[in-house]
Amino acid sequence: MIDHISVAVRDLKKAEAFYAAALMPLGLSKLREWPGAAIGFGKKYPEFWSNKRTNMERVAEDSGVHICLRAPDSAAVDAFHEAALKAGGASDGAPGLRPDYYEKYYAAFVRDPDGNRIEAVTFVSASS
Repeated sequence: MIDHISVAVRDLKKAEAFYAAALMPLGLSKLREWPGAAIGFGKKYPEFWSNKRTNMERVAEDSGVHICLRAPDSAAVDAFHEAALKAGGASDGAPGLRPDYYEKYYAAFVRDPDGNRIEAVTFVSASS
């Protein structure tokens, strides 16, 4: 089982603003910071980190890197997508059902300012 994940970012302050906004609808908040080096977000402990890599290139869209975070419901997926876009991210798939994955799979995909692909997903009931 995975304990935590991290993404590389070029500008830690920009990433902090982006992830604080995008992760809030999923129940994650800033819990730890190593000034100038890393910021950890989570619910009870830092489970999602952004690590400063000043000289890195933007993540290539075909890199294959993809991080998916569980959302409590479809409203949180929608809020994640909206917050991410307002905070400088780009849509990589609007919120909605993905029946080709699974009939109850409701997700949204975004790219952070450095190109990292982040998804929020929930599984909806038949009545949703």
